[in-house]
Amino acid sequence: MVTASGAGAGHGVEAVRVSVDGPVATLTIDNPGKRNAMTAAMWRAVPVLLKDLEADPAVKVLVVEGAGGTFCAGADIDDAAAIAADGEDSVAVQAELALAAFPKPTIARIDGFCVGGGCQLAVACDLRFAATDSRFGITPAKLGIVYPRSTTRRLADLVGPSRAKLLLFTADLIDAPAALAIGLVDTVVAPDALAASVRDTAATITTRSQLSVRAAKAFIDGREGPTRQDPAEVAEGLAAFRDRRPPTWPSDYPT
Repeated sequence: MVTASGAGAGHGVEAVRVSVDGPVATLTIDNPGKRNAMTAAMWRAVPVLLKDLEADPAVKVLVVEGAGGTFCAGADIDDAAAIAADGEDSVAVQAELALAAFPKPTIARIDGFCVGGGCQLAVACDLRFAATDSRFGITPAKLGIVYPRSTTRRLADLVGPSRAKLLLFTADLIDAPAALAIGLVDTVVAPDALAASVRDTAATITTRSQLSVRAAKAFIDGREGPTRQDPAEVAEGLAAFRDRRPPTWPSDYPT
């Protein structure tokens, strides 16, 4: 396992850490004294770490999690006003955009509180797995903050305009079953099953054709992707199916 850190590395507090275990990377939000609230430095670290993971051909899936039983309680209150003042140019939006644009599949593993900036990061992931005891809220209306345009649109695209308005207008917290019902999360499992559920899904994705997976992500997200089949990829997939063996995908080969 390879590890790297940003924003507070080496101090054990206020850090965003990355670990890589085989084909799965994990980005961990770690600010234990404030329920993993994101400081400005932590937001700035996210795009840098993601750029390194994007360049690593061994990494096929990224899991985003919080340390210590909480996903993320939002932006650190000490930095919130300054971050909000920058609007679409804020470090929070830049981190969100970098995560949304990450070309490999991303899974948010959510336990505890997923509030404000925590939801911002979770919604930027491709998939969201939550523990039954997790809580969700998007709370700028409690603070007089205008939620960024791009962030608001991403939320509305996920849950629908009316439900996005309800979340933003009330700033109320909702539980995991309610989040599942409106499409804010994809799967809800018992807290002691969350890690295994995410791990199993990530492992499954790593066995699939990465050419197919990344093309699907790009097309669904409205970005350009490969539009022509790779004959070698198709040939290997069909041969593995006929032989009842795991495929060795050409797209997995380092370039």
